[in-house]
Amino acid sequence: MIRLDYQPWGESLAELADAARRAEDAGAGVVWAPELHRSAPIAAAALISGTTTVGVGTGVALAFARSPMVTALTALDLDELSGGRFRLGLGSGVRKLIGDWHGVPFDPPVARLRDTVAAIRAVIAGAHLGDPIVHSGETSIAVRGWRRPHAPVRERIPIHLAAVGPAMTALAGEIGDGWLSHELCPADHLAETVLPMLRRGSARTGNRPEVVVSACCSVDADAGLARDRARGVVGFYASVKSYAELFAGAGFAAEHEATVAALRNGAAADALRDGVPPEMAAAFTLSGTRDDAAAGIARYRGLADAIKLSPPTHGLAPAEIRAAQDAVIDLIRELA
Repeated sequence: MIRLDYQPWGESLAELADAARRAEDAGAGVVWAPELHRSAPIAAAALISGTTTVGVGTGVALAFARSPMVTALTALDLDELSGGRFRLGLGSGVRKLIGDWHGVPFDPPVARLRDTVAAIRAVIAGAHLGDPIVHSGETSIAVRGWRRPHAPVRERIPIHLAAVGPAMTALAGEIGDGWLSHELCPADHLAETVLPMLRRGSARTGNRPEVVVSACCSVDADAGLARDRARGVVGFYASVKSYAELFAGAGFAAEHEATVAALRNGAAADALRDGVPPEMAAAFTLSGTRDDAAAGIARYRGLADAIKLSPPTHGLAPAEIRAAQDAVIDLIRELA
């Protein structure tokens, strides 16, 4: 049985928390907070405030935009706030985002993420002990003469790593408590491309990360309307040059190239749906009728441990997003 997770949406933090509560009531296993328009830890705190039993994770927080010390203390606080329900999802982001938006080093990303995770784990495990906490590498810390005067709920908090490329995905297999995909990860791509990468990393250490697939889910009695709502999400990801192989493998190389060009020529990231035909939306999202979405979810059984569903948001008015969100939560209730 595959676990159904959910990524709530809300115009306000209060609405976000309410959506998490409704997803929990529907049977979701974990609710996840992304980081783009909000701070993932603050959004996760809102999700915690609205729920009582469901797991809560950052899906994902930017690993390099905060120091390992700040990230570790934030994770400890969120784990305490949630009563041990928190999981820390981290991702490297991309070079332009990390360098231009956050003004921090990105290269070398694989080694930097490896050391960041090691430093975070060291702080989480030892903050309450008062012993020196030292890690040296691309990311280094040396904490001496300090002790956190609060007992942790857990001395090891699960860390899930988001990864796309082969080296980063292998790293998730090697050291991650879990692996998180981005929103476009069809079942055949997971089976044929991603899982072999994860296994290569796992073979180094015997680690077995939880596999969490993310999927934009758009459900309506009118399958055409559902897929139309999902086009903006696909367009957003199709504007990223590094996803060329993903789209080419599914027969959409020309559409990907056109979308990259549209963004380069000044189109807003939320306005790239026009270059996404309905069949492209159907290939990369769980969109259509409830039966279509249920059948799409079933294709991940035996491949993934969980699937993180999220409503379409890009290029849609709030009322449309709310309708799409209600439909996904109803689907979780039927299937969980």
